[in-house]
Parts: sequence; structure tokens; C-alpha cells
Amino acid sequence: MKISVPQTKRVIIVYWKSKQENPFEIYSSLKNFCLSYEAYNYNTLSNYLSKRKVAFDNEQVRIERKPIISKPVSKDVSPVRNIVPVVRKVLLKEANDAENDLDFWMQKPSKERISAVTYLVSQSLKSGQRMDKRKIKKRKLKA
Repeated sequence: MKISVPQTKRVIIVYWKSKQENPFEIYSSLKNFCLSYEAYNYNTLSNYLSKRKVAFDNEQVRIERKPIISKPVSKDVSPVRNIVPVVRKVLLKEANDAENDLDFWMQKPSKERISAVTYLVSQSLKSGQRMDKRKIKKRKLKA
């Protein structure tokens, strides 16, 4: 099964540096240009004008391969933000935040909970101060 990749059509733009009147010529293919001007070699120009190469440029002419723009060019529009605010409106005495907080943290893996606690404790310590570990019970984590 052959998959077709859409290719943009390109033209050959020729700028004659010595011509004052009508210095530009546009060709549908490089072959047509080379047949019109036999002094220019098709293979040499093709090497210059391949997709990632520079334009052919000498004292008489500058030859470039440019894509044809067949659709309007879209303006750069900043992406639409998809941030949805999370709001929970309840009376303060009915909020029950302790239970919601516990549910939130119980859904997290134990390593993430421990790293959050360690981070919070480290924020409360002064530089060089160590945590008092006399009141900590050590348990092995279940993997």
C-alpha cells in the first residue's frame, strides 16, 4: 500500500541582475529554464536548489526555488488557554477540608507523599539546621 505525502508545488524564480526592464522570470520547472538557457547545466542547478541548499548566485543571475502559496497564510494566534478553574463553593462550617485533603493525599503514591513532607519540613528549617528525628517512627514502604 502506497502512502501519498502531500508535496507543495514549487517554482523557479530567476532574477537577471543586468536586465533593467523585467528582471524576474518564473518557471514551472528547472528543466524548462535549462532548456531555455542552454548555458546553465540542469544537474549543477539541481544540486544548488535542492530542498536544503542555497540559491544559485553568480554575476549575471540569481536562481531560487520557492513554494507556491495556494492558501491564505494564517496569522500567528496565541493558543487558546484550556485552564479550567477549579472552584468549590461551600459554607465554611461545611467545607470539611481535612477530609478532602486526606482523600487527595491518600490517592498519591507513598513516595510522593514522603517527598512532599520532606520538602515542607525543609522549608521550615533554617540553613544548617537538622530535623529532630526523635519523634519519628520508621516503617518500611510497601512497593
